[in-house]
Amino acid sequence: MVPRKRELLHEIVEAFIETGEPVASRTLARRHSEGLSAPSIRNIMADLDEEGYLCQPHTSAGRIPTEKAFRSYVQSLTLRRMAVAELDRLRAEIARLDTIEQRIEFTSRTLMGMTRGVGIAAAIPEASPALKHIELVSLPDRRVLMVVVTRNQEVRNRVVTLDELISPDDLASIRNYVNRNFEGWTLEDVRRELSTRLEKASATYDEILRKLTLLYSKGLLDVDSEPEVHTEGASNLVGLDLHLTKEKMRELFRTLEEKKRVLELVDRFLEQPTSELAVHVGLSEMHSSMSELSLIGLPFRLENGLSGVVAVLGPMRMNYLRVMSAVQQMGEAFLKA
Repeated sequence: MVPRKRELLHEIVEAFIETGEPVASRTLARRHSEGLSAPSIRNIMADLDEEGYLCQPHTSAGRIPTEKAFRSYVQSLTLRRMAVAELDRLRAEIARLDTIEQRIEFTSRTLMGMTRGVGIAAAIPEASPALKHIELVSLPDRRVLMVVVTRNQEVRNRVVTLDELISPDDLASIRNYVNRNFEGWTLEDVRRELSTRLEKASATYDEILRKLTLLYSKGLLDVDSEPEVHTEGASNLVGLDLHLTKEKMRELFRTLEEKKRVLELVDRFLEQPTSELAVHVGLSEMHSSMSELSLIGLPFRLENGLSGVVAVLGPMRMNYLRVMSAVQQMGEAFLKA
């Protein structure tokens, strides 16, 4: 696309974001810096229409930008850097929070406040983390504390009550057996291999393996983690003219209330390399109620093996520069906290 046509297209997008109304050639003629006449602008707009960048809702109306036009506009933007002091403040606030749940909630709420969109933040564990070691501690009344530590620094504690007493020495032997044989294995592979070994040894296994079976049946190594997801600001969508029926709006809100659906949303539309900002304009593939929404997000990896994502869901007419900058900086603050 030639520079003059691209510049005019982006002016149309900005005018539409500002007013929400179809953009007429005479409006552009008044604001265009090169002083192009309305007829010249009409000719360019007709070309853009034919190329799929604009559409005309009514014969006598101006034109509105399509998803294709918004994508071209987004690619032309240069992100603003947040002031160092502000970035440091955000990083410090996140660092003061002790748990990943608190950090996720703070991040989504902050994004909502910065953008007036729907702030989304998620921390997603590996499908099957690798085992670092287990600890087994004898407690009164035939109870045992089972501690599983994974290489991504997750720690899962579980207290179980057994039908028979297992001595501290036997617990130490079981611990050593598991740690010696399975350190570094994924938990899924450990469970599979251990189950196979115990089945094969059913007629001949010794007392330690028999007692290991008791702990295994009580959930030893069952430490599958749930993703931590938080959204904030769905009510900001209510005042937007999204051309949705009441039922469609309810469907949209139901989607944003379900952790599984939100994860599907970010997984499906933010398939970018780690730490690269992603912008997806128009989400009708996800749900018909999202056809006039856009998603801006940043996926990244955390040191503890978790996958993280920060994102904002908002109208296609959002202020992309502001939202993209906010998401980029919030992701940087979260990652370095």
